Amino acid sequence: MKSLRKKLFWAIVLGLLAIAVTLATRPPAVEVDLAEATRGDLTVTVDEDGLTRIRERYVVSTPLAGRLVRITLKPGDEVKAGETQLTTLEPTDPQLLDARARAQAEARVRGAEAAYKQAQSQVETAQKKHALAIADEQRASRLFKKNGTSPQNYEHAVYEAQAAAVALRSAELTVQITEFELEQARAALLLAGDEDDPKTTSDDTRFPISAPIDGRVLRVFQESSTVVQAGERLLEIGDPHDLEVAVDVLSTDAVNIKPGAEVRLEHWGGGEPLNGQVRLVEPSAFTKTSALGVEEQRVWIIIDLSDPIEDRAQLGDGYRVEARITTWRGQGIIKVPAGATFRKDRTSWAVFVADGETARAREVERGQSNGIETEILAGLDPGEKVIVHPSDKIADGVKIRTR
Repeated sequence: MKSLRKKLFWAIVLGLLAIAVTLATRPPAVEVDLAEATRGDLTVTVDEDGLTRIRERYVVSTPLAGRLVRITLKPGDEVKAGETQLTTLEPTDPQLLDARARAQAEARVRGAEAAYKQAQSQVETAQKKHALAIADEQRASRLFKKNGTSPQNYEHAVYEAQAAAVALRSAELTVQITEFELEQARAALLLAGDEDDPKTTSDDTRFPISAPIDGRVLRVFQESSTVVQAGERLLEIGDPHDLEVAVDVLSTDAVNIKPGAEVRLEHWGGGEPLNGQVRLVEPSAFTKTSALGVEEQRVWIIIDLSDPIEDRAQLGDGYRVEARITTWRGQGIIKVPAGATFRKDRTSWAVFVADGETARAREVERGQSNGIETEILAGLDPGEKVIVHPSDKIADGVKIRTR
């Protein structure tokens, strides 16, 4: 009996020693950060810095050679079309009245007449496109209210109507400018006169130059009084509230940006972010050297502002903004933190799923990602917990514990 007790005692001791050795030699559980796969919305954007710029600029130039009277206007001064006199051109004998000047003035009139007719035809085309876009928008609106069309089709119709309105406004401004240039060219021709008919030569050879459009003076190229040649730049005029935003992005990102894409403009100096839409993705790229000295192919993206002028009154020409251009939006999708996914091989992705206190590798089908969250198309259910930023200590079957 005593021998049996002794054997039982040593068996228990050896068992406890074996358990202690096993626990001592077993690798400790790896501390990890866990996140839950959820179902929700995901937006993918291209984020780049951009600059505001006035959409329509007009450079006032001299219609013929002469002596320029000093320009007293300064950048920021307001001008009215046909009312504000920018400067005056005085004759310098004999250039203003010679035969060569008259020939040049006649050629300038013919060119201005052709440009004016072309601008009028562009307005007619823009009016027809605008009317068609408005009709399509109204039709899409009726269908959308009856669930007869998708939200994407409705948003596209709204964008096309807005773009057509912008194109019409630009065409109308072009007509206004070409009409002013035609009037200037005809006035210069009258001033040149006809050397065979002295009656056609005006006694007053001073030639006033008026503002072609409503707006403000942006730049003064020639401020001092001097002798100028025909076509020399004098001032630049534009409407500082009629702004657009130009953003250059990598060509690899530009292929995913479509006209009409929503844009959010942040850190422009105001309280709330501004909204906009992509109007144009320029078809030609250019080479730009990055801050690290790497040559990149980049593409200009032109953005129209959607918010009323009152909400961005402080924004001016050449101001810096941060643009977030939407390239994809998903609703009700399964998503996990972007740091939870890793490449299993060249063609597949995987995650580590927390199975109790054990890590299990699982292959998943990865969708869109914005760098913060990633869409999971297959292989994972909402509510399952995954390891975020798994270290090289994590492998299939490794014991884990929450950090």
